[in-house]
Amino acid sequence: MDSNLLTFFVAVTSIAVVIQAGILVALFLTMRNRSARALAMIEQVQSRALPALESAQAILADAGPKVQTITSNLVDVTTTLKTEVERADLTVADLLDRTRLQIIRADELVSRAMDKVEETTELVQHSVISPVRQISAIIQGLTAGLGSFLGRRTRGPQADAAEQDEELFI
Repeated sequence: MDSNLLTFFVAVTSIAVVIQAGILVALFLTMRNRSARALAMIEQVQSRALPALESAQAILADAGPKVQTITSNLVDVTTTLKTEVERADLTVADLLDRTRLQIIRADELVSRAMDKVEETTELVQHSVISPVRQISAIIQGLTAGLGSFLGRRTRGPQADAAEQDEELFI
């Protein structure tokens, strides 16, 4: 029984080794297939990507100095623009200061002119209108006196105005 058992285990082991060999051969064939596909894919990527990379490198090499020139020009323009804005700011500030000064001067001129007009109005009133009123009062007094002396009664301007109001009312 020992010998039959030993033969059985040897046979089972032989079958297992053959199955393992078959699995290894299948793995080998699958890996060889996959390797061939990967190599083909790598060659395809290299054939397409390498020209694109070389083209991109050539473009970058060509554009590098141009980008540097553009950048330096942009720095120069920015510096010039900043200087001009500062100059314009100073000019506007000076213009505003001068305008304020002129407005103050114009305000003072108008104030002085209005003061002179008020003084002149007061002077005219005291020196012209007051004497005219006094003379008018004297003339009305003389007229009333003469009217009384001669026996006539004169009507004043207030009586005339009241009569006109009554006529308009009717």
